[in-house]
Amino acid sequence: MSIDYGNGKTNIDPETGIRFGVISQNEILQAWADSSEPVYTYLCPHCSSYLGENPDLDGTCENCKQEYSSSDFEGQEPDCFVLDDGEYKAQSDSYGDIFITKSPYYTLCDFCSPCAPGAGYLTTPGIIKAYCFHHDFWDNTIARYAVFSVETGNVIQHNAKKGKDGKYVNP
Repeated sequence: MSIDYGNGKTNIDPETGIRFGVISQNEILQAWADSSEPVYTYLCPHCSSYLGENPDLDGTCENCKQEYSSSDFEGQEPDCFVLDDGEYKAQSDSYGDIFITKSPYYTLCDFCSPCAPGAGYLTTPGIIKAYCFHHDFWDNTIARYAVFSVETGNVIQHNAKKGKDGKYVNP
């Protein structure tokens, strides 16, 4: 078992006590690409003042009073990708890892390295609860970990179907 470098204080949901889950985006790349949205940070091309996440890309910088246009931002890469669909909250980092900060599902895994103190690495079996994605995020297969319902604590089988209430029902 690895060490909780967060000392029980970081990368944990204080309401549920469930750790944030971390998984490589390569494990679930297609589902992540289909469901996440890019986030860009725009800076003035003249003075580097913050313009916001979704500014008018043709305007005048309030700080240096110089004009900028959308052509100044062509080829800009996103800072990260986020998913906030009412069911999940997750964000990717610059290393290609996805941090799941809210989910109706959890798994039992081991702690991450010091790079994500207190979080759980989803594909490493262990005993801590960490938020995870449902089996549906995995291409033509099931999750590489057991999936449990946060609400009930019951395991969610890979062939479970959504009921009328939107919750998965085991066959």
